[in-house]
Formats: sequence, C-alpha cells, structure tokens
Amino acid sequence: MSDATHDADHTGDGTRAVRAGLPEAVKHEPTLPGPVFAAHFHLPGEVTGPYSYGRDDNPTWTLLERAIGELEAPGRDDAETLVFASGMAAISAVLFSQLRAGDAVVLPSDGYQVLPLVRTQLEAYGIEVRTAPTGGDAQLEVLDGARLLWIESPSNPGLDVCDIRQLVEAAHARGALVAVDNTLATPLGQRPLDLGADFSVASGTKQLTGHGDLLLGYVTGCDGDAMAAVRRWRKIVGAILGPMEAWLAHRSIATLPLRVDRQNATALTLAEALRQRPEISGLRYPGLPDDPSHKIASQQMRRYGCVVSFTLPTRARAERFLAALRLVEDATSFGGVRSTAERRGRWGGDAVPEGFIRMSVGAEDPEDLVADVLRALDASAE
Repeated sequence: MSDATHDADHTGDGTRAVRAGLPEAVKHEPTLPGPVFAAHFHLPGEVTGPYSYGRDDNPTWTLLERAIGELEAPGRDDAETLVFASGMAAISAVLFSQLRAGDAVVLPSDGYQVLPLVRTQLEAYGIEVRTAPTGGDAQLEVLDGARLLWIESPSNPGLDVCDIRQLVEAAHARGALVAVDNTLATPLGQRPLDLGADFSVASGTKQLTGHGDLLLGYVTGCDGDAMAAVRRWRKIVGAILGPMEAWLAHRSIATLPLRVDRQNATALTLAEALRQRPEISGLRYPGLPDDPSHKIASQQMRRYGCVVSFTLPTRARAERFLAALRLVEDATSFGGVRSTAERRGRWGGDAVPEGFIRMSVGAEDPEDLVADVLRALDASAE
C-alpha cells in the first residue's frame, strides 16, 4: 500500500474530509448549512441561475457533490460529481446514458449481484453484453469493439483486483470509455480518475457514509459531454437524492478517514487471525501479503477496504456461525461502523459456495471483534 498521505497541495485525507464541500464562511451562518427542503424556488422572469426546480438541483446536493468531488478528484477543476438516490441509480445512469442499441459493453462476471438484472435490461435495448472475471485482467480479452468497459475492483463479494490502469489504457486505445465501481475502496482507498478512468461510480450507502442509515449513489467524471448525458438521465428518470439524506451524507464524510483507518486495520487483523483456522477456505483480503490480489492492489490502492471474505465447509456451518456471533449483525450491505456478515449465497445472484461468508468489519475494538468471531467459529463446530 502506498505510504503517500498527502497530495501535491499538501492536504491530507483527514484535513480534506472534514472541510470537503463547505461553503465560504459567513458571519452568523452555520459552517454546514442544514438541508434545503424545496420542490421549487422563486423564479421570476427568465430562467437563470442554478436552482429552479427540485428534480434538477438543490443547494444541499451541491455541497455534497462538491465534497465527494474533492475526495475523488482533488485539485482537478474539470471534475464534476452528480449524486443519486442509490448506488444502482448511479450505475444505471452511466450505463443507460452512454450506451445505445448496437453498442457493446463489458461487465465483470463476478461483480455486484444486481448486474445480471442490468444485463437483461441492456440486452432488451439491443445492447451486446460481454462478461469476464475481474481477476487476471480477463476483461482485456473481450474489449475489442466495446463502447464501455465496466470495472469493479475490488470485486464484490470475491475481492479480486484488476490492474485498472492497464485496462483503461487498453480500453481507450480501442475507443471505449471506462467506468470503475469504487464502492469497496472508497476515494480514500483508490482514485479511479487518477488511474485514467472516465467515471468513478459508487454506492455511498456503504463506507463513504458508514452508518447504514441512508441510500446514496454518485458519479464523478471529467468529460463534460459524458457527464452532461449522465445529468440528463438523472433528470429524465428522476432518481434524485432527498435533501435530508444529502445533508446526513455530507455530515458523515467528515469522519470517513477515522472510520476507514480503524476498519481497514481491524480487517487486516481479523484476516490474519482467520488464516489460522483450519475450517476456513478461500480467505480473501487484498491487504494480506499472500492474497492473490495483494501485488496489484498495493500498486493502485492506498487502503485495502473493510471487507473480508471466506468459506465455511457447509451451509449449515455458516448459518450456525452467523447465529453465534454477538458483535456482528447478520445483515447485507457493508462499510458501516457496526460489523455485519452474511451468507452471501442466500441471495442467489453470486457464484459463490453455500458456505461463503462476506464480513464487513466495523469500528469495534479489534480485540473484541476478533474474539467474537473466533468464539463463534468454535461454537459453530458443535
């Protein structure tokens, strides 16, 4: 993992996060204004200025979009961020705004479990969908003639990593755009635009906001025309974020570096403890030196994430393990301050064994969390 903690402007992640998106200081005004609840705005005469109707824009979105942009693309004046009602709304906005009938798109075959549903809809619109695994840069093999390459690195839930820069260069050489799902890494772990991608897309529901209390998606990009198309799609579909959710998200970003550093460190500690357990197979965490993805992850990621995955021998053993946990909630999603775990196969959309566990490490004391997991493993063996 890179030890660089500062960028050319000498601003560290913590400093940037606590100040990201804040408006200019005005005497007697709050440092972070409260949410603006408005379906419409005063608009006499000609339509000018940024705010006219609540589906198009909102001052609370503006501050949040600025904050996310400062994390995803610090120092880049050409970057634009758009927020959405969910991560899937953001993903859909990129795919359906950039692709037309007759185009081809390359998706990961091991990505987020809703992508098969997206594939069905894309094909219904006459778009060719090709898939290949994330690991081994396998998507390179099916790039020729594609309009868009969709990368998910690390992949969810298998935690494979690809060489984003190499894939971007190959895609651009073939005239394809590249979008990277940055949900697992967060902008503090990886900046896809710095690696050459056209879009960084994420579900802010997860670690970016970190409290499991809101749904949020976003798209950051630097191509004005491409982002204008994404904005137009948001307007047409109306997949907009509520002002309260936007304000909560902005407030939560201030603690992102604290949460990420604690969760990432504990995830590594847990992964190291799980290596010693004979009943566990397929343990994956990119931060482990012997993980298959560690080498490339260490070249392009600054932090490795809070998710650890592994497989228990049977579905029944996995269910007993989850039931025995005391500090870890049996819930979907990941990235929250409270640890969660689930038997991922229960959803049916991931090609994983029945005993596959995706665990999201929270902000509990590391020794307490590790002890709880090891105790639950012991208890589940009975």
